[in-house]
Amino acid sequence: MTAHSKFDPSARILLGPGPSMTHPRVIRALSAPTVGHLDPELLSLYAEEQELLRTVFQTKNEWTFALSGTGTSGMEAALVNLIEPGDEMLVAIHGFFGERLAEIATRVGGQVDRITRPLGEIFTLEEIESALRQKPYKLFAIVHAETSTGAEQLHIKEIADLVHQSGALLLLDTVTSLGNIPLKIDEWDVDAAYSASQKGLGAPSGLAPITIGDRAKSKIENRKSPVASFYLDLKAYANYWMGGHAYHHTASANLHYALTEGLRVIVEEGRENTFARLRSNSETLWRGLENMDLPPFIPLEYRLPPLTTAQVPAGVDPHQVRARLLNEYNIEIAAGFGALKDKVWRIGLMGYSSRKENVTLLLGALRELLK
Repeated sequence: MTAHSKFDPSARILLGPGPSMTHPRVIRALSAPTVGHLDPELLSLYAEEQELLRTVFQTKNEWTFALSGTGTSGMEAALVNLIEPGDEMLVAIHGFFGERLAEIATRVGGQVDRITRPLGEIFTLEEIESALRQKPYKLFAIVHAETSTGAEQLHIKEIADLVHQSGALLLLDTVTSLGNIPLKIDEWDVDAAYSASQKGLGAPSGLAPITIGDRAKSKIENRKSPVASFYLDLKAYANYWMGGHAYHHTASANLHYALTEGLRVIVEEGRENTFARLRSNSETLWRGLENMDLPPFIPLEYRLPPLTTAQVPAGVDPHQVRARLLNEYNIEIAAGFGALKDKVWRIGLMGYSSRKENVTLLLGALRELLK
């Protein structure tokens, strides 16, 4: 770029797996004056942000705050704090992000076993119960809403019961579920969960909400070895967010303005109203896709409203269609992962992206491109 050039990004209609579109109120919040990471005004905002996060997570957990980093930092923080070298861990994998859980857990010293389902399927309680009997696992992890396939793992409460009966803790990936579909951390008895700011919460990427229940908090506070990551040490984070607000890192005030405003939008609309809006818009999308012979890949029983995998018809180049959607209609959707790369499009209707006009525009554009 020359000294005289300007950066002027396109106002894309983001209908992929994330980021979703940033809510206009959140964009305004981002532009507020920056303050320091220990400024009393920011620390006061943190208290509100925590309460809003507790409302959206549906929890009373004291350790509920947002890490400075993307959703993957939340995943890594949960694992590096809850696993000590040599701990036995079980990961249930039904897509790309379950595999990432297993990889990070291995890197932080866990002895990791895997159970898997084919892409697009979810686990039965019997499969999980049988796998948990194999060893005295310390931790069990599973993805609630698998972004790579568009499948929602059902029966989280019953899974939590099985995990606790086995003596393990339950870690839940809620990156695509928080703010998009019902998520009841306390009622379901989930020990730890993490998410991301850029999907259901209508904010830019860069923060990772996390909530830690009493069992998991006790595990972290009573570790025999120090947490291997200084930056992602949750005890240090808690000391920064609460109590004495001890310096830990230089957090971005503007990203916290944005996340707080995104959470306010959800709480003002009402959780159930938000979920109903997302469901209604997604059902409109599903009907439109089926009418064009692009049926969703995931059965209705466990299909995710915020993330639809639409099956690409035979003879159609999915990547060419995606490129034309972007270049001619300013709409972003995504390709599939791995074995699904050339077989599906991933269409996100999350947060502020989930609006009736966006569904109508996408269906019309696809209709034109597939004539």
